[in-house]
This record gives sequence, C-alpha cells and structure tokens, in this order.
Amino acid sequence: MAISLKDVAEHAGVSVKTVSNVVNGYRHVTPATRQRVQQVIDELGYRPNLTARHLRKGRTGIIALALPELGNPYFAELADAVINYAAGLDLIVLLDHTYGRRDQEVLFAQGFRARLIDGLILSPIELENEDLLARGHDAPLVLLGEREYEAPYDHIAIDNVAAARTATRHLLDLGRRRIAFIGARHGRSRQPAHLRLRGWRETVTAAGAAADDALVAGTDGYTRRDGAQAMARLLDSGTAPDAVFCYNDLIAIGAMRTLTERGLRVPEDVAVVGFDDIEEGRYCTAALTTIAPHKQAIARAAVDALLARLEGGAEGAVESRRVRPGFALVPRESTLGRP
Repeated sequence: MAISLKDVAEHAGVSVKTVSNVVNGYRHVTPATRQRVQQVIDELGYRPNLTARHLRKGRTGIIALALPELGNPYFAELADAVINYAAGLDLIVLLDHTYGRRDQEVLFAQGFRARLIDGLILSPIELENEDLLARGHDAPLVLLGEREYEAPYDHIAIDNVAAARTATRHLLDLGRRRIAFIGARHGRSRQPAHLRLRGWRETVTAAGAAADDALVAGTDGYTRRDGAQAMARLLDSGTAPDAVFCYNDLIAIGAMRTLTERGLRVPEDVAVVGFDDIEEGRYCTAALTTIAPHKQAIARAAVDALLARLEGGAEGAVESRRVRPGFALVPRESTLGRP
C-alpha cells in the first residue's frame, strides 16, 4: 500500500501541511522539524506523487531534448548531464533524435510532441533563422550549440572563437609553427566549424606562424573516419604539419590513427588537439589533449532557462538570453608526451 502524506504526518507528529512544506522544500520549517519529518519519510519510504504535483501547475513534468547525433559521444554525455540535472528537479526528459536533418529540426521546433511536453531543448545543425522566425508554437524553446541565430529564443553555447584560440595558443606555446586545422566546412559563415577555423587563423597569424590554406582540411562529417581521411590527404599533399587542431575529438582520434599508420609519432612528430573532451579521448594510446566544454554548466543553463520560461517568461515577454558556459583546455599526452 502506498504511503501518503497523512501517514508521514501521523508518524512524525506534525500536520499534513508541514509534511508538504518539507517535501516541497519550503523554508518556513524549523531545522529540527524538517529533520524529524525527513527521517520519517526515509523510514516509511514515502515517494511524492510527481504527476499530481505537475498537474496542479498545468504541466506534464516532461521536457524534450532533441539532439542531432546520439551516436556521437559528446551528445550522449551532454544528454546524460541534462537528464541527471532535470531528475533533481523532478523532471522527466524525453530524448529525441533529429539526425541533423532540417525537416526533423523544423518538426520539433514547430511543436511536435507539444501535448506531451512542457518545453523543448533543441540542438540544431541545419535549422535556419527563418524556420525559427516562422515558428507558430509558443511552447518554451531553448537552443543549444554553436549555430548562431537572430531569433528571440534563449541560446546556450560556448565561445567557439575563444576556445579555438586557446587550443591554438597551446600548440604555439609548445613551439609548433605549422599547425593544421581539420574539420573545415563550406557555407554558413557562423557555423561552429567556421568559428573554430577563425580562432585558429587569427591566432597563428598573430604569432607569425603559417596560416595558409594548404594547412586547412575540410571534412564531410565529424567522425573518426572523416579525421583519418583528412589527415591522409594532408600528408599525401606534401603538407608537413607539426601539429593539428581538430574540430572535435572524433576527428582527432581518426587523425591520430592515420599518423600512427604512416609511422609518425604523436606528439613527437605531430601534436594533436581535439575538442569536446569525450571519455574515449582519455584512453587513446596517446591520451588526447582537448578543449572541454563545461557540459554540466550547459545542462544546468538549458534546463534553468526552460523552467524560467515556464514560470512566466514566455517568448516575447522578456528579452531572450545568450548564455556562454565556460570551457577549459585539458592538456594530455597528445601534445605533452608521456610523463
């Protein structure tokens, strides 16, 4: 039989209202009373009826998180951070996969699953500004990722240019002067690839190092295979980089595979830096130096922004925010060598 608030109140010798105040975290309960009630809650195994709580607020208690590539470890780790943080707020996260396709991203942005969820956190790849401006649904929407939009929605993204400068400066400080960039893309000047390329170019140019186009390798995607193939093209072209800054960790891991197959040592011959700090990079033969976005901070900012909108800040009622979570350079063996 389920334990009720009344059962807890009787065992603790307090009113049902007092138990409710403790369960909901209200402040006006003395520490001694809170401790006694919490002890009874733990002993009886009482669990709040979250469905009823959310229904009283006119909500489902479910938020959606739509990501482009669930097979990419970065997005998997980010989803884990969002789910864990939301769980601490008694929220359930419905995870969806857009495959990075514009039609799917438009579908979600326009209110797909609207009856099931209270709001959406969306990480778009192909979504365009006009898609957001034409959005006909008023459910809260928070954008993730480094695509930039001129639309009235909260947007959570790290500073890509600053992060790329930090990665490139690290290589320059180690004495590297022919630093390649792998992961360039065509079109959309404000895509994250362009922003990271810009940070690389500005930094090597300011240092008087080589920044010619022969050191820039494009990729069709952001996988290990893309990195391996791009590194092979660089080497086959006669370009001889002494360091490589890669768009993400998967590309960097692929690039290191090619370097090893060609008989080149990491980092003695070619130092490598990635981006994302996925767990896999820590267990490469040469543990990968990388830029680590603060995934926990991204998750907190996204969920908090969504909740703020649900509490009364509907789109258009207050100014949209651009939140810039931090990042850190994590130096490892792929640039520093083994200790």
